[in-house]
Amino acid sequence: MFGEIRNEHGERLDYTFHEGSSDRIVVIGHGVTGNKDRPALIALAEGLAAAGISALRFSFSGNGDSEGAFTDSTITKEVADLGKVIDALSEYKVCYVGHSMGGAVGVLRASIDERIEALVSLAGMVHTKAFAEREFSDAVPDEGFMWDEPDCPLSQIYVDDMATIDSVAKQASKFAVPWLLVHGTEDDIVPIEDSHDILQFANEETELLELPGVDHVFSDDGTPIMVKKVVAWIDRNL
Repeated sequence: MFGEIRNEHGERLDYTFHEGSSDRIVVIGHGVTGNKDRPALIALAEGLAAAGISALRFSFSGNGDSEGAFTDSTITKEVADLGKVIDALSEYKVCYVGHSMGGAVGVLRASIDERIEALVSLAGMVHTKAFAEREFSDAVPDEGFMWDEPDCPLSQIYVDDMATIDSVAKQASKFAVPWLLVHGTEDDIVPIEDSHDILQFANEETELLELPGVDHVFSDDGTPIMVKKVVAWIDRNL
């Protein structure tokens, strides 16, 4: 429907559109080593469309079937990718939903882009430097891999970008749109404390939804409850 969407480097961004019945659309972004086809993200897009709200889930450059090199994938680059996706949606009221590192992308984009009228962070990463140090300290940049996955080499560019950003917490005070933080209590990738920390800087329209027993990727029963809660919140706030 939107034709090819390319980022500022000319790389094609792969996306799937789920058509709703109104002028509202939710852009869905994934986390590090992920792509648009993660089960929870597909379920969310389908739930939104069933509620009459369009959804567009996409893979950041270098991920999934999008063009670009994975080793060039950084939060900074993905913030720019998201801007190009939103450029294609001028006829819609836009909400952005970001999972994990995609949540950090959303905070940074919302802080500079008034076209985002509502924001949802799913297990959103906040302290980027600490995340990289905690999860990838056993891998040598430009030699090793993220979580020992051969398709996901750890680049020095990525590590440097995570360190430069350090934390997106203080960027939360730079926008005032409705914002929902969703975090499972059993998340062992991005600790729920990240959401508690950023909540201190967020505007008064921010809500934190804790999901007892739910992990980082909303496995098993975590997906249906997440979808139900997020769709209802977006329907009220967009």
